[in-house]
Amino acid sequence: MGFEIEVPSSHFKLKKEAEEAISSIVGAYPKAEKMWKILNEDAEVNANWDMADYITTSKLHYNDHGEVHAKIAAANALKMLKLLLEGGVLPDIMKERAGNEDDAHLIVMTGGLLHDIGNQVHREMHNVSGVYLAIPLLNGLLPLVYSEPELMYEVRGHILHTIYSHEFEMDDLTIEASLVGIADGTDMAKGRGRLTFEAGNVNIHTVSALSIERVEIERGERAPVRIKIWMNNSAGIFQIQETLDKKISHSRLKVKVEIYAITQPEGVLTDNRIIQSLLFTEKGFEAF
Repeated sequence: MGFEIEVPSSHFKLKKEAEEAISSIVGAYPKAEKMWKILNEDAEVNANWDMADYITTSKLHYNDHGEVHAKIAAANALKMLKLLLEGGVLPDIMKERAGNEDDAHLIVMTGGLLHDIGNQVHREMHNVSGVYLAIPLLNGLLPLVYSEPELMYEVRGHILHTIYSHEFEMDDLTIEASLVGIADGTDMAKGRGRLTFEAGNVNIHTVSALSIERVEIERGERAPVRIKIWMNNSAGIFQIQETLDKKISHSRLKVKVEIYAITQPEGVLTDNRIIQSLLFTEKGFEAF
């Protein structure tokens, strides 16, 4: 039997912010902008998001991996791509002179939006399932954007690599895949682990997720990209080390991305309390 839980209103706000960020960035790139509109309106894409979300939240009691997560990841990947380009770092599609900035934005955005669709099959090996699901989907959608078959299939190959390698156990072999993988780890703002916490899944992962207030992407001081993380509790460090740091370590952007974490309110020596008390029963830990 699944569980029913009210989705926090903050999730809808984050979705809207992500959509606005994506639209703003790809607005300068005709192919990426067209693909953004196609993916948003496509029935199969939306069904993939819904089913991936259903399996991860209702069946596995994980935080959501559907539309909201996909759009947050895509938006943050595009923000980082913009900063890298401004810093003179070229994505692979441009380094190999197969495509231009427009193609790079399309790859990163599409990879971000589709990277987790394999969760609808199962969480285990969802990166592999995602590739199999994405191939026929991309075969149907990319021809609506590309008239040159060879470039279209190269773009498809780049997108498939972002999907396969977004898990931190897999090494990202391209800049585009690195951006999607790292962006996947940036979706931890506003207690994005609250769904599992309120469903009774109390552990360091959910408590740490509740410690993250917001995540911002900005220009770094020692690197082209800085991921700034605002925490209300020091437990957020676990989320950063176990998720985001591992994503960066397995990417091609280790020296191009810096993490800057701040506990707030600044200057206060104590953290906000997330758990008042714990009771251990045959069901595990329950928080009060």
